[in-house]
Amino acid sequence: MFGIAEKMLGGGRIKVVGEDGKSRMGRIPGKLKKRMWIRENDLLIINPWDFQDEKCEVEYRYTRTQVSYLKRRNDIPKSIDIF
Repeated sequence: MFGIAEKMLGGGRIKVVGEDGKSRMGRIPGKLKKRMWIRENDLLIINPWDFQDEKCEVEYRYTRTQVSYLKRRNDIPKSIDIF
């Protein structure tokens, strides 16, 4: 699921708004924390938790070049298209 990074909370946590309109607290795993810096208003791939719908796992962050490519192909849902 696509999501937009809304606010950095610290401690590997981030507030994310998903394509379904829900605001979730996302967890940034350690392997992603060191390799790729996440900033506010970045496009992310998130995986909502099965047992707690208000939390999610951040899987990937798209770069600006990748976002422009997805926008040209109309792959970004209209609900989160802020680019």
